[in-house]
Amino acid sequence: MRRVAVTLTLTAVAALRLAAQAPDVAARLAGRVPPEVASAVAGIAASAAGRGLPVEPLVQKAIEGGAKGKPADRVIAAVRALSDQLAAAADALRSGGGRADADVVEGGAYALGAGLGVKQVQQLARASHAPYDAALTLRVAATLAALGVPPENTVDLVEGVISAGRPPSELLDLPGEVQAGVAQGATPTQAAQGLGHAAAHAPPGRPGGPVPPGQQKPTNPHKP
Repeated sequence: MRRVAVTLTLTAVAALRLAAQAPDVAARLAGRVPPEVASAVAGIAASAAGRGLPVEPLVQKAIEGGAKGKPADRVIAAVRALSDQLAAAADALRSGGGRADADVVEGGAYALGAGLGVKQVQQLARASHAPYDAALTLRVAATLAALGVPPENTVDLVEGVISAGRPPSELLDLPGEVQAGVAQGATPTQAAQGLGHAAAHAPPGRPGGPVPPGQQKPTNPHKP
């Protein structure tokens, strides 16, 4: 019982600390977004902080919308959607037995927003043992999915790099290498599959590097 009480106390303290950040939201947004957006986002942030969710992503989403001149209702809707994604990510990570730190929750939210499912987020979080950070893994997965790599191929590629013991820095390189493969004529799926093959078969201590589909550069019938 004592351990449970201590855990609940720590959770309450963390929630109060996050909630204390909420009054600053409106002040930070003043002059950067319309007043109605600042007011609405402050309310969304207060609710999120009360549930122990990170507030900073919501602020940045509002600032991004304001900088792009998006209508107030669209900015508010986008911030509210991100808050829902943060809540879903936190629930997924906690129910999956993984870390639910602010940065990991944020990474999970972006992965969900990019099209990955709850179970896939849990799977990638579990796979992210040291030296692989779960927040980094989820952000990379989100970026790959946003580039057009299907969720299942995204999970296969990221898990393959981790299973092969490739350096964590290679995870960061994956989105750029997929883009390079697409620039050479591959589809995002083909580029991801080629990279997965390269990571699995690269000699220890050496980077896999991008491998175009079919392990060779695809030919372009429109070029001589």
